Amino acid sequence: MSSAPGLLVAAPRSGSGKTTVTLALMRALRRRGVALRGAKCGPDYIDPAFHEAATDAPSLNLDSFAMPDALLDACAGLSARDADLVIAEGSMGLHDGIVAGEGRTGANADIAARYGWPVLLVLDVSGAAQSAAAVALGCAAYDSRIRIAGVILNKVASPRHRRLVEAGLSRVGLPVLGAFPREASLVLPERHLGLVQAGETADLYSRLDRLADLAEASLDLDAIVSVAGGHAPEGSNGLPKPPAQRIAVARDAAFSFLYPHMLAGWRAAGAEIVPFSPLADEAPGADCDACWLPGGYPELHAGRLAAAHRFRDGLRCFAQTRPVHGECGGYMVLGESLEDADGVTHPMCGLLPVATSYRRRKLHLGYRVAHLLADGLLGAAGTRLVGHEFHYASELTPNPEDTLALAQVTDAEGVPLGLAGHRQGRVTGSFFHLISGTAGG
Repeated sequence: MSSAPGLLVAAPRSGSGKTTVTLALMRALRRRGVALRGAKCGPDYIDPAFHEAATDAPSLNLDSFAMPDALLDACAGLSARDADLVIAEGSMGLHDGIVAGEGRTGANADIAARYGWPVLLVLDVSGAAQSAAAVALGCAAYDSRIRIAGVILNKVASPRHRRLVEAGLSRVGLPVLGAFPREASLVLPERHLGLVQAGETADLYSRLDRLADLAEASLDLDAIVSVAGGHAPEGSNGLPKPPAQRIAVARDAAFSFLYPHMLAGWRAAGAEIVPFSPLADEAPGADCDACWLPGGYPELHAGRLAAAHRFRDGLRCFAQTRPVHGECGGYMVLGESLEDADGVTHPMCGLLPVATSYRRRKLHLGYRVAHLLADGLLGAAGTRLVGHEFHYASELTPNPEDTLALAQVTDAEGVPLGLAGHRQGRVTGSFFHLISGTAGG
């Protein structure tokens, strides 16, 4: 089967309505019987779960900075496999990324250029009319590698407003393929890291169907499908290799942020994923070879986790003989204590000398390039890892010494950030979510 064509839904800036348009388009086409696959540009780990709900198929991340070519192509290839159409959602603005060589900036435009996917540009036209065309023209002209196939207007105030905006876009040769009225926006609930998780969103499928109804009424779906193009390579050889054969993975409302391509790679290599729920007071399986605690929102469930004695005792027992790794929220739970937003301190697993707080909020955001300081579950000493950090927790304990730190870390442009994470015995953890560079991958 040949690779499916694709489209990239992007915008000049964050907050323009990309996610609303993407989900509306996905759900409407899925209801028409189109075999859809979603993808998310950049390191966002919440939106792919919404894509999966809208399309009935997994959605993978595509990141031109954090992923080496083989991994990036493998993820794109999986996205296009057994599908009629790939709809990728951008992050931030179309051209926003880091300062790096062409094609390696992490920008949405890198993905559109690499796979020849035409761009659907979402324009928030509130407070503008013909001037919106100048913004769209700038997006189209900034990078000659990409092609904007059409524009979708968001927050249109009236039929007259739409006519004025369309007049400007007609002047610069960009067709309007649909328009959402200002009062028709269906806001998905948000939390400090973005949208509330798909699994926690009340009436999720009802909300998606309302978005699909909006798309049917407001978008030229046939024209949108007709402008899809490009292709992704076939094959999955670049996916991450598993850190063990049988991996216990925490999975519930407190532990939900594990990049889909990680699980896809582990499974493709023959590893078995064994989920367990700390919130249900379950311990990792005694027959597993390693344990992985993903990120999530443990601060919202700190009391239940502190009271989950079978989980905590079972994890401590597991860690005596087998490796355990936690990232972001999982790292916090591996520590000594967690202070919630109300200032209540809850005991955690005590496997790493870490105390964290959500009362003392501070934004930590950005790519992390790490080099491991010792052999462990993630690889040998010196292994290069690339991940992303996005959280508001503060670490109350002093910075680790070389003998306790997991890795030496820089930002995406090589600026040193010092030591990061902890290791103690067979247990490791850090605040960054791994994207590439795990052992064997």
